[in-house]
This record gives sequence, C-alpha cells and structure tokens, in this order.
Amino acid sequence: MSVVKSTLPDQALRVTGGALQETLVDLLGLSLMGKQAHWNIVGPRFRSIHLQLDEVVATARAYSDTVAERAAALGVPPDGRPETVAAAFSLPGAKDGWLRDDEVVDLMVRTLEAAIGRLRERIAATAEPDPVTQDLLISITADLEKQRWMFAAENN
Repeated sequence: MSVVKSTLPDQALRVTGGALQETLVDLLGLSLMGKQAHWNIVGPRFRSIHLQLDEVVATARAYSDTVAERAAALGVPPDGRPETVAAAFSLPGAKDGWLRDDEVVDLMVRTLEAAIGRLRERIAATAEPDPVTQDLLISITADLEKQRWMFAAENN
C-alpha cells in the first residue's frame, strides 16, 4: 500500500492536519445534531425552522467532504468514524425528545457560535503553515456565520 505524501513540511502538516480533523468532527457532529433537531422540532414556526435546519445540515455535510478530501490530499487520513465523532464532538448538542421551536433557535445560535469560534482559532493557526487550508476554513466560517445570523434573527 502506498501512502500519500504531503507537500507540507512536517510541523506545518501537524498543525494543518489537526485543524482539518477537528473541523471534520465539528461538521459531522453539527450535521447529526441538526438532523436531530430537524426531526424533533415542534411549535408554531416548525416549518420554517425545519427547512432552515436542512440548510445547515447540507452545508455541514458538503464542507465535511471538502475538509476530508483536503486532509487526504495532504496525506492526512481523515477520521469520520462514528466513534471518533462521538468521542471528540464538543459543540452544544440537542437534548433528547421534542424540542420547542424557540429552543431549537437558541441551540442553533449557540452551536453555530461555538463552531465559528473554533474555526476562527484554526484560521489563525493555519495562516502560516497552510494558507490554502486557511482559505477553506474562512469559507466555512462565512457560511456558518450566515446560518447563525438567520437563526439569530428568528428570536428577535
């Protein structure tokens, strides 16, 4: 079996690989959490929030694939196994059972804020070692900030 060799120096690869793996876990967890809320939301704003949750899930899933492929292209095997995500996911998550629409909005604002904060740390960390990965993280952040804004506007 051949191993994909990175174009980055070892230290840059460690920083970049770590940032990509952490982002992969956040995005996979966000997509699962978004679906959990999507299936369990109740309340007068059910339909609009239900559909907005699908947008978050689609965004997270699309970017998780891009992030995993970036890692693989750099020679870092991405780890999206369920046990890895379960062990490493640390963003706010949904409680079990039915969720009122206002609870879902608050949850999504908090979860997206946390994900954005973590992404901004990774953007700073990858500026020097890999501007290409930094650019990807910036794009993800912009899209998650848009989603956060849309949820935040729901409860104002």
